This record gives sequence, structure tokens and C-alpha cells, in this order.
Amino acid sequence: MILQVEHITKSFGTKKVLDHVSFDVAEGDAVAILGANGAGKTTLLRIVNQILLPDEGNICFEGHPMTPSDLASVGYLPEERGLYRRMRAGEQAVYLARLKGMPRRDAESALRHWFDRLGIAEWWNLPVSRLSKGMQQKLQFIVTVAHRPKLIILDEPFSGFDSDNAAMLINEVQRLKHEGTAILLSTHNLAAADTLCDRTLHLSHTNPSSGHE
Repeated sequence: MILQVEHITKSFGTKKVLDHVSFDVAEGDAVAILGANGAGKTTLLRIVNQILLPDEGNICFEGHPMTPSDLASVGYLPEERGLYRRMRAGEQAVYLARLKGMPRRDAESALRHWFDRLGIAEWWNLPVSRLSKGMQQKLQFIVTVAHRPKLIILDEPFSGFDSDNAAMLINEVQRLKHEGTAILLSTHNLAAADTLCDRTLHLSHTNPSSGHE
């Protein structure tokens, strides 16, 4: 098992956002997290990625309690995109890949492969400030997957994409899943969730439920 989430509970002040949420994600498995705005989807993903700490509960990665060192095997695409606008696209991608522990030569090779694969090789030397929102989103997806993580966490990855680019991203995530990558996806795109995911976790503020699609 790649990821085991056990009885995660989180409150902000007097508001309980997550109440004993449990699920697991195996190799090559994809789980969709669904729910209305405010149901705790992003909070849950941030806890899995160790940005927030839970009030209760445990998270295990490959059978052991998750530690910061495990994040080198995780790719996280947050809902709030964040890029350094003055850096060139390729330079920034290499910088972020190296933060995941990739040597510069390996990072540049993997990233150029992804730039070519997604048809954006000509963007390599462009400043991020010249990229559209959709282009920046492609760049952040590349950075999320370039280090070949065992688990990919995607928070609303299709927002801002037109139908063609959304379909491209779905195909790439599907391919990674078939190669054995575990996927954890939060999205309002129900068609994408239905295409990609084997199971769903429905969050309704304090009452999570799971099901199969």
C-alpha cells in the first residue's frame, strides 16, 4: 500500500472540517475526493502532503509513518498555483525539480522530455510572466510529475484548462496510473473523476463516505 490515511480529524477554531477520515491508495490506484466547497478536500490534501498537521489520526507511506523525507516520492499540484514570474520556465522547472532531490543533469533531461511530450519545448526560455494561465498550469503539472513520484496529489488540476488541454492532462494522468503511480485527485470535473478513478471519497463536512465508480 502506498498511502494509508487513518481517522484524520481537523478543526479550525470551533469548526470541525474533517472528522475521522480514513482511506488508502495502492500502487496504480486512483482515488477521487469529492465534495462541496468547504467540505475539507484541500485541507485533507494539505495534511497528506504535510503542509498541515491533523488534530488526530495517522498517515502511513509504504507501510511506515509518513515523514518529511517521503515527500521526495510525492508530487503535489496545489489548487493555488505559485510560480516565480521573473524566472524562465525551464530554469524554474529545474529549480523545483532539484528541490525534490533530482541532480541538475537528470532534472533537465526529464523536464525537456516532458516539455517535448506536451508540445511546449519552445517555452523553455520564456519568462513565466509571458505564459498564459493555462501554460503556467502545464508547467506546474510537469514539475509535479518529472521526478517520477510514487504518489501524485492533484488539487483541481483542470481549472483554467479548455477541453482539449483537460483531455491531454487526463490522458497523461491515466498513463501514469497504468505505469503504477498512485493518484489522489480532488476535482469538480466529475467526468474526469469517472474516467480516471477507481474509487471515490465523498466529504460532506463531517461525514465522509467512500464508494466505487
